[in-house]
Amino acid sequence: MTENDSLEQWSFRKLVLFFSSNGGLGYAPIAPGTFGTLAGIPAFYYLSNFSWPLQFLTLAAILFLSFWICDVAGKYYDEADDGRIVIDELIGYLITTAFLPFSWPVAILGFIWFRIFDIVKPPPASWFDREMKNGFGVTLDDVMAGIYAAIALRICLALFS
Repeated sequence: MTENDSLEQWSFRKLVLFFSSNGGLGYAPIAPGTFGTLAGIPAFYYLSNFSWPLQFLTLAAILFLSFWICDVAGKYYDEADDGRIVIDELIGYLITTAFLPFSWPVAILGFIWFRIFDIVKPPPASWFDREMKNGFGVTLDDVMAGIYAAIALRICLALFS
């Protein structure tokens, strides 16, 4: 192995850990999942300006990136769902707010609903969390929390709009 190989491996590792932690938010000393979810708010703001097909493609790309990043980062940390890995919270939050116009009430209510469902993990989220110790399981429990939160958010918007 050459010095360049070592530098490339180090750079790749740093890039994976940067993305897996949502730019470092996953390193928060308390509630890293909550801090990691915060990255979703500016992402929601930008995505809400996209056409629905572009928004869908972007969400799909982030989803597949999350599968891969969570898997690689979990191997670096020697723990599939290490607390510093929070890119899965990003995709879960973005699923919660998908295809909605950005507003602060929607962003905050979506954040609250997503965190509730991410913490409670109703089935099948709890199954993914418990049984699939890889990038897919780490991401899919947040995808399910995002789907539940999206439903709750839309019910609230329908009732209170």
